[in-house]
Amino acid sequence: MSSKIHRTAIIEDGAKIGADVEIGPFAVIGPDAVIGDGAKIFGHAMISGRTTLGPGAEVHPFAHIGGKTQDLKFDGGKTYVEIGARTVLREYVTVNCGTKDGEVTKVGADCLLMAYCHVAHGCRLGNKIIVSNSTQFAGEVEVDDWAIISGLCGVHQFCRIGAHCMIGGMAMIAQDIAPYMLYGGSPIASYGINQVGLKRRNFSEETLASLREAHRIIFRSGRNVSDAISELEAAGAPCPEVAHVIEFFKTSKRGVIK
Repeated sequence: MSSKIHRTAIIEDGAKIGADVEIGPFAVIGPDAVIGDGAKIFGHAMISGRTTLGPGAEVHPFAHIGGKTQDLKFDGGKTYVEIGARTVLREYVTVNCGTKDGEVTKVGADCLLMAYCHVAHGCRLGNKIIVSNSTQFAGEVEVDDWAIISGLCGVHQFCRIGAHCMIGGMAMIAQDIAPYMLYGGSPIASYGINQVGLKRRNFSEETLASLREAHRIIFRSGRNVSDAISELEAAGAPCPEVAHVIEFFKTSKRGVIK
């Protein structure tokens, strides 16, 4: 199918536009952009830099994807943005290119970033992530698959947010967030496992029970992290999800919020 491009849209020479793409009025597509099949770019959106937009992705009005990094250490070089298939970037979302030569800022497939979210240089967001309005990711943040982050959260640079977690609104996140867990409050803390989300994704009752016990030992027993992890490992071969939690704590560079 042919693409549907409004007559007022500006598409610079060199841009690669896939089949069945829709580009709305006054949208701007830069010369190094690659737009996948079936993508929708709404009016007044801007795709600049070396940006690749996956098939079926949506960029809504006044979003700017692929803008120059805001990191003052940037001294030139080729940097990139990659947006996965079917990901939706709502109004006024900004996703910046990397800082170091060759660095990619990446948002995976089937994600939803609601209005006014910001993804800074070098961030790596996985698949099926939901981020609510006005949450801001500083540089080099990692977010694993299926995480849900509520509105107005601020995430410090170099933090990692684990898979299948749920974070309540207005949280200040300055350390890592453990996978499968529910976080909220001010100051932020973990209040249990993300039971509702995990049930919706068909995790078994046995897995949920194992994660609850892991949460009790790590977060509620009063043990330090090393002792808690040692106790979990001493109990025998954990289920894959608990093993993931153990590995997450062991490899954390900033420490995990308890």
